[in-house]
Amino acid sequence: MEGKKTALYDEHVRLGGKIVNYAGWLLPVQYAGLIEEHNAVRQKLGVFDVSHMGEVWVTGKDAFDFVNHLITNDLHAIEDGQVQYNIMCYDNGGAVDDLLVYRYNQEKFFLVINAANVEKDFEWITKQAKNFDVKVENVSDQTSQIAVQGPLAQKAVQKLTDVDLDTIKFFHFVDGFELAGKKVLISRTGYTGEDGFEIYTDNDSIVHLYKEVLKAGEEFGIEPCGLGCRDTLRFEAMLPLYGHEISQDVSPVEGGLNFFVKLDQEADFIGKEALKKIKADNKRILVGFEMIDKAIPREGYEIEKDGKKIGYVTTGYLSPTLGKKIGNALIDASYKEMGAEFDVIIRGKAQKAKQISRKFLKEVKK
Repeated sequence: MEGKKTALYDEHVRLGGKIVNYAGWLLPVQYAGLIEEHNAVRQKLGVFDVSHMGEVWVTGKDAFDFVNHLITNDLHAIEDGQVQYNIMCYDNGGAVDDLLVYRYNQEKFFLVINAANVEKDFEWITKQAKNFDVKVENVSDQTSQIAVQGPLAQKAVQKLTDVDLDTIKFFHFVDGFELAGKKVLISRTGYTGEDGFEIYTDNDSIVHLYKEVLKAGEEFGIEPCGLGCRDTLRFEAMLPLYGHEISQDVSPVEGGLNFFVKLDQEADFIGKEALKKIKADNKRILVGFEMIDKAIPREGYEIEKDGKKIGYVTTGYLSPTLGKKIGNALIDASYKEMGAEFDVIIRGKAQKAKQISRKFLKEVKK
């Protein structure tokens, strides 16, 4: 199997990870099993290698205005030391990618982008930077990252530092943080719907940190986790995946991300006018659904109402947490109605489903 290897590849093999090629990277899809790993993160904690993600620095006199021009959210809403979820759009409103923006100060930003989109994103960002006094640097190959996620994540990570982790609030970060004897960038962020930390460092330090995190979390039941449960966790938590809920053909407005699209701000960000029109036209919308029939929905399955195609499944699973067959579907907005039924076409047969809230975890998160 060919593909790029993260600095933790040998650790994955040593721990029995089942390796697959994902976005050109050789990564574990699972270790003990998807459900076991999923439940560990929901109930205890797990650790992920996410070194395949892309990282880009934007620095310079115009850094604030440039990044704010790139993204749909509003940087005025956060302060130095905070992280903000964002989407970059094309002029037509389609999504280039979703990303995290780390704000150091007015002249320094750290962007974390999706692994499958690194080259495309960097080319797009560089192209848009021509009229701004900024420097754009792709440091993806020099940067490794692990994510420690779950309700007991803080207890484990706390063992590796003398600094009280309560001081790092949700969607805040600290650079130059000392963890297990290494300097890291640490943020209280994640892609699971649980508490936790994302930790960035150089390729030479990540193996030491990974081993130390596993050792520190052993008493709390930590599990090394793969790509499989990363997807089920993010889906249950109503978090989008590029290429599924949003893409170059699906705008963030259609993909249920209106909260992160600030159309009333002064900044004339890329795609703003197109997104206003898409919102006003209101032709497609993302909805949640639960299967009534027994079949499991999967990405790409068609959605029909009275024999007419009205959309398709963007993500579908048997939810490990809820034990229910649920999914997201992008459908004709005129068919949106909580509790309304439609058919998911599975292997040529119509299987009944009903629309429910996309806040799938509300039943278990009290």
